[in-house]
Amino acid sequence: MNIWKFLCLFSLITIFYSYLGYGIVLYLVLRIKRIFWPAVPNNDDDYTPDVTFLVAAYNESAFIHLKIANTLELDYPRDKCRILFVTDGSTDATNDIISKYEGVELLYEPQRNGKTAAVNRAMKLVTTEIVIFSDANTLLNPEAVRELVKHFRNEKTGAVAGEKKVIARNDSGTEGAGEGAYWKYESLLKRWDAELYSVMGAAGELLAVRTKLYRPVSEDTILDDFMISFNINKMGYTVQYESHAYAMESPSASLAEEFKRKVRIAAGGFQAIGRLSDLLNIFRYPAITWQYVSHRVLRWTLAPLCLALLLLSNLILVFNDAGYTYLILFALQMLFYGAAYTGFLMAQHHVKIKYFYIPFYFVFMNIAVYKGFIRFMRGRQSAVWERSERAAGL
Repeated sequence: MNIWKFLCLFSLITIFYSYLGYGIVLYLVLRIKRIFWPAVPNNDDDYTPDVTFLVAAYNESAFIHLKIANTLELDYPRDKCRILFVTDGSTDATNDIISKYEGVELLYEPQRNGKTAAVNRAMKLVTTEIVIFSDANTLLNPEAVRELVKHFRNEKTGAVAGEKKVIARNDSGTEGAGEGAYWKYESLLKRWDAELYSVMGAAGELLAVRTKLYRPVSEDTILDDFMISFNINKMGYTVQYESHAYAMESPSASLAEEFKRKVRIAAGGFQAIGRLSDLLNIFRYPAITWQYVSHRVLRWTLAPLCLALLLLSNLILVFNDAGYTYLILFALQMLFYGAAYTGFLMAQHHVKIKYFYIPFYFVFMNIAVYKGFIRFMRGRQSAVWERSERAAGL
C-alpha cells in the first residue's frame, strides 16, 4: 500500500510543479534577484543595425498579401532592412504574389524539403548582423524590429524572442480560447525565464538571431526554432524576451487542426530532448539545466505520465479504503475530468466557458503528448512542411 501512496504523492507533486510550482518558484527567485541585481532599462531606439527579415512560406497565397504589406509597414529604416521570402515547394500563387512587390526578394526552388532545409539554404545568403525569422501566417506590431534589435547592444545576447499572441474571435470556439489562454501563461513564464537567465526555447513566430551564431539545423528536425535557440544557449549566449515585439495569429481553424499541431510539437519535443541530452548535465550547463528541465522536459515526459499514474494510484487507494484524503483527491480529479469532458462537448458546438475550456485544453494538450510520443517512437512524424489551417480573422 505504501508504494501506491508514494506514487500518488509523487505524481501530484510532479504535476503541480510542472505546471504551476515552477512558475511560483521562479517568481520568488526573481524577487530576490531584483533586490540585489536590479535590471537596467534598455530603451536605445537609435540602435539600428542591418537586419534581414526572413520569412519561410509554403502555399500561403491566401495570406501572403497581408504579410508583405505588414512587413513593409514595419517602423525600421528601409535601407537597413532586407526582406527575403523563401517559398520552397510552394505550388499555389504564393510566388506570383511576392514577385509583384518591389523591395521584397524571393528565394524559391521546386523541391519540397521542409522548412528547416529552406531556412538553412536561405541563411547562406544572409550577410547582415541580425536575422529576424517570422512565420508567414503572422502579423507584427510596427515597432517589433526596433524592440528586438535593441537587446543586441549586449554582446552576450545571442537571440531575442518576440511574444506570440493568439487573437481569438468571439466565434473561434474552445480551441481559440484555450490556445490564447495557454500562450498568455507561456508568455509570462518566458518573460520570467529571460529575466533570470534565458528563454527556454523560442517560438519561430518571431525570433531575432545574431547571424554569426546561427548553425544549420539537421533537415529532419521537427522543431527548428527550438533547436536554433538552444544551440545559441549552448555556445554561452542568452536568448532574451521582448514582449513589446509581438506576432499575432489566428487560432487553429478547428480542434482537429489544433490537435494535429500539438501532436507534431510533442513529437518534436521528444526529438529535441534526445538531441539536447547534454543540457541535462547541470555541471556542464549550470545556468540552464534547472530552467530547461522544469519548463520543458517535465512537460513532455513525467507530467503527462503522472496524470495517468495519479488517477490509477488514487483509484487503488480508494478501493483499499486508504482514508478520506485520497477519497477527496479522487473526487477532485473526477470533477476536473468532468469539467474537461464538458468543455469538449461544448467545443463541438463552438461554445466557450472558461471554467470548462481551461480543463479541456489542459487534457487536450496532454493527450496530444501521448500521441506525439507514439508517433516519435514509430518515426512517423515528418519534418517536411505542414501548413496549419488557421481561422480567418486577422
